[in-house]
Amino acid sequence: MSDAIVVEVVYPQAHEQIVRRVVLTEGATVQDALAQSGLLQAFPEIEPGGRNKIGIWNKLAKLDARLRDRDRVEIYSPLIADPKEVRRQRAAEGKSMGKGEGAKAQEAEA
Repeated sequence: MSDAIVVEVVYPQAHEQIVRRVVLTEGATVQDALAQSGLLQAFPEIEPGGRNKIGIWNKLAKLDARLRDRDRVEIYSPLIADPKEVRRQRAAEGKSMGKGEGAKAQEAEA
């Protein structure tokens, strides 16, 4: 008989974090933990491998990744905005308003 492992599955909400502890057999996968946790049924908006990335202890993981005892499976919420695009927009706004290194150099000369 295989040894049992205990794993936490975590899903963040706006004002709380849902944590489910599950007992699995050794050799279980991330997909097994998600199914056993009941979170996929409780929150149908979760799309593992789709709009929701999955990780083990802050590192992205595939659904077929094997788990170890005391692992923490994390379901990440999709980003509202792409951070790179937000930086590009801020940079473009700064240039159009005369801010940035060029504007600072002009102020220093005056």
